[in-house]
Amino acid sequence: MNMLKQDKLSLGILLGLLTPAVAFFIYYLAVFLPRDLGIGEFLVMLKNNKHLIPKVISICLLANGIVFYLYTRVRLDLTARGIFLITLLYAIVILLLKII
Repeated sequence: MNMLKQDKLSLGILLGLLTPAVAFFIYYLAVFLPRDLGIGEFLVMLKNNKHLIPKVISICLLANGIVFYLYTRVRLDLTARGIFLITLLYAIVILLLKII
């Protein structure tokens, strides 16, 4: 756990990339697993309904906001900056997906 208390830009980038992936899995477990929809079927559903992808990514980015808030509260600003940077990149991807 000491690794998570470091103030490094690289840690923020790593957290910014991993947190939405974990949130995606939690979203699947909470919403689609109770409907007896396997992870493969869920991914196929997203592939067939491309308009849902930006919405799901946006939901998963809420977790980045929480992690960003926690790191700014404890004054680990470089780590928070890395999380914010990745969140902005995700936002650009979402905008591009909505345009396409």
